[in-house]
Amino acid sequence: MTDVRDDVVLPDWLEPVRAAARGLRPEQLSRFVPPPEGGRESAVLILFGEGDDGPDLLLIQRSSTMSSHPGQPAFPGGALDPDDDGVVAAALREAVEETGLDASGVDVFATLPALWLPPSGFVVTPVLGWWRAPSPVGVVDPGEVESVSRVPLGELLDPANRCSVRHPSGFVGPGFAVRGMLVWGFTAGLLSRLLALSGFERPWDETLMRDLEQW
Repeated sequence: MTDVRDDVVLPDWLEPVRAAARGLRPEQLSRFVPPPEGGRESAVLILFGEGDDGPDLLLIQRSSTMSSHPGQPAFPGGALDPDDDGVVAAALREAVEETGLDASGVDVFATLPALWLPPSGFVVTPVLGWWRAPSPVGVVDPGEVESVSRVPLGELLDPANRCSVRHPSGFVGPGFAVRGMLVWGFTAGLLSRLLALSGFERPWDETLMRDLEQW
């Protein structure tokens, strides 16, 4: 589906995310808000599912051979194509291309305010989906994606897996060390804020620092 539906039936554990998404301002998610002149429009899919290990999120790890953000964990997504019917369609199309997802099993229940990625000039709209009918997923093009993971929310919320990540530039932001990946940057910042605003976050030690270069 390519429409946002307020009447999507969600599991009880996911309702706080829908409630948090209502009326959110971009400043609540990031200090980088789109400039008046805008930028290149793009979208990411934040896909919540429920697997053998309970509630989870779909994440990819970019190929280490890519020129842009090599090896970086991320939500599926990318820039809008001329044929895309808006940000929801773009997020779903990119997820299909990157993971082999069957988009017919996804119900989109909200979008978040568009955010700004200054280094790339992208204006990114996060699209929230419920994986109503899960389908097999995996790497479609190894040149773009190194791995595809369904990461349990329990692991993302475990304080033992939380940390702060220091970029070589000196920028410090939240991080998640899960499934052999260090989730950082835009993805980790957005995920950290969304989990906190949904009331899921557990206290964690923000002084635990990991240097991205050493990881």
